[in-house]
Amino acid sequence: MGKFAKEFAKGLILSNPVFVLALGLCPTLAISTSIDNALGMTLAVLIVLLGSNIIIAAIRNYVPNITRIPIFIVIIATLVTVVNLIFHAYLPATYEALGIFLPLVVVNCIILGRAEAFASKNPVIHSIADALGITVGFMLALLMISFIRQVLGTGGLSVFGHDLFSLPVLRDHPIAIFILPYGAFLVIGLLMGLFRRTGVMKSE
Repeated sequence: MGKFAKEFAKGLILSNPVFVLALGLCPTLAISTSIDNALGMTLAVLIVLLGSNIIIAAIRNYVPNITRIPIFIVIIATLVTVVNLIFHAYLPATYEALGIFLPLVVVNCIILGRAEAFASKNPVIHSIADALGITVGFMLALLMISFIRQVLGTGGLSVFGHDLFSLPVLRDHPIAIFILPYGAFLVIGLLMGLFRRTGVMKSE
């Protein structure tokens, strides 16, 4: 397996940001009530993480060690501001649904963590692979959690206004706790325990 593919694959399982590294849990808990929110947050993280990894990897040899964190934060904050404006202008429904957690991508541990742990030490092409792998891993985790919470909490599944299916048993009496914060903790905890128990996802 080539270096690019290896770095990409790590983000899916070995370095999965939610289930293995336990990073970015605040937005994961807050916005994983629907597939729509999960896809919106994934798009935001993709743009910011990919952009910041590329820029930081490109300038890593010119950044003084003592100022690297402030510089990384400025780069990330600039990209988040751009994403925030784009969502506000072109995806207003998603912008409203994500709320404060969209601008808070600036302090998302996934973004700054990859900048410090990977992009600042590796070339651009490998940093691109890292950003894509981590984002896909984040998306898979979000979709898994959102699917369970939405189906159990509402009795069915709809994506961007299109009803895909409903469960007759839960349609009239959904388990509302899964839409609440308690449900998010429960789902994430159970999935983490399952993956650790089965060895599907474990750190290197």
